[in-house]
Amino acid sequence: MIIQGNIVDIDNKEIFKGEVQFENGKITAIRKSNHTIENYIIPGFVDAHIHIESAMLVPSEFAKIAVTHGTIATVSDPHEIANVLGVKGVDFMIENGKKVPLKFNFGAPSCVPATSFESAGAIIDADDIKKMMANPDIKYLAEMMNYPGVLFDDDEVLKKIAWAKHYNKPIDGHAPGLIGDDLTKYIAAGISTDHECFTYDEGLEKLQKGMNVLIREGSAAKNFEALIDLLPEYFEKMMFCSDDKHPDDLLLGHINQLCKRAIAKGMDIFKVLQVACINPVKHYNLEVGLLQEGDPADFVVIEDLQKFNVLETYINGELVAKNGESFIKSVPFDILNNFNTDKKKIEDFRVASSSSKIRVIEALDGELVTNEIQCNSKIIDRNLVSNIKEDVLKMTVVNRYQNSKPSIAFIKNFGIKRGAIASSVGHDSHNIIAIGTSDEFICKAVNLLIQHKGGICAINETTEKVVALPIAGIMSDQPAEIIGKSYAELDAMAKKMGSTLRAPFMSLSFMALLVIPSLKLSDQGLFDGTTFKFTSLEIN
Repeated sequence: MIIQGNIVDIDNKEIFKGEVQFENGKITAIRKSNHTIENYIIPGFVDAHIHIESAMLVPSEFAKIAVTHGTIATVSDPHEIANVLGVKGVDFMIENGKKVPLKFNFGAPSCVPATSFESAGAIIDADDIKKMMANPDIKYLAEMMNYPGVLFDDDEVLKKIAWAKHYNKPIDGHAPGLIGDDLTKYIAAGISTDHECFTYDEGLEKLQKGMNVLIREGSAAKNFEALIDLLPEYFEKMMFCSDDKHPDDLLLGHINQLCKRAIAKGMDIFKVLQVACINPVKHYNLEVGLLQEGDPADFVVIEDLQKFNVLETYINGELVAKNGESFIKSVPFDILNNFNTDKKKIEDFRVASSSSKIRVIEALDGELVTNEIQCNSKIIDRNLVSNIKEDVLKMTVVNRYQNSKPSIAFIKNFGIKRGAIASSVGHDSHNIIAIGTSDEFICKAVNLLIQHKGGICAINETTEKVVALPIAGIMSDQPAEIIGKSYAELDAMAKKMGSTLRAPFMSLSFMALLVIPSLKLSDQGLFDGTTFKFTSLEIN
């Protein structure tokens, strides 16, 4: 088969009229030719770090949408399902991904549980990592979030890193805000990437010290604007990634959107495409074609080099998408879950207190990092309650793996005026997180998710909306169009209830992520991510 167009040769920084010939899944020839077709042929896009689970879709359903945006491969950390189901969950992701053409490349989750300060559904230890690293389906050691473990030479952490080195597989990092000598030691351990940079200076230091820096633009964490000016000089050491992308956002676009934005800033097309298409393949040793003779026939036909509208996507020579239509079909899969807690009572969310001040989590729109602030308490009948006027709302994390007392904190900037939102997508252990204006609303939202054994919901006096997530309590059994529409309706309801956050449910899902400073809440209590210790809600 032959496809004609303007071929973008990234290695030689050349664009020429030509044709790509391929058969049996391989490119057999690339040659110049005279034709009048004005489309462009480029290598396919690769998301260099993504948790597929955050799209609330199983891999096969994720693939159906991603290919319409020219994505041909992902570097995927199955960390989320692993925290619920362990190695069994990772195996589910690999096997489901194999049923479709998109090239999923899964890593071995390095931090399950992410910390010892929360309750997860499974443990993956160094012996498990050893077995997983021996598996050719596992391409790398996924993000080493336990950077204190690296810095303080934790034996279990170092064993996991050693097994990745033994099998000559890359090691991904996760070190928000880490600089100076601590960063130097972290890199020296063998960790080669970081996707958590949220300032230009942080990204620059990591690049100068030899790390590969990923420009992340997901549904919650958005670091493109902070980091993109590093690309012109450091394009050989950078990649694009989503990290976490909700289904409604995935329906709109993927890595192609980041290329469009970079070009709009005047970036060189060859440098942008190297970051978007080439670097992830080379860094992770992926079996993905780079538009060279002899390569797998993985490439994309786009309308132009400004908007990156995808006309056709080919994987191993198969046309998998055309003009926004996906040719990947749904496949059957098992429903796996781990949800073992009973419904809660309103009094479970009471906090008896006489303290005049409390520590409060300050959520920052578009960021995973939070601030710790101090606010005046609001106490009614000796119970700490939400202060709606000041937008300081009660928050809870409920252990979903066993019955235990809910932990309580307070959070600012969610903006809800009446009602509650809740989610069993709660990075990284995926316990239930809820925020509401009263104990009654919070209890009702939590119990709604317990009833469904996972999902996201919003409730007020007149309306209850829930999106059920029966697979591990974090993924839907429905296709993207359905889950995307349902999620968008839920998002709109949360905003109608007063939330001004761009993605309130995505932001909510990170409020229990202890490895991101400063203040977070686990099912075991309020946690200071700076000192890596529990702290008190009340300030005496």
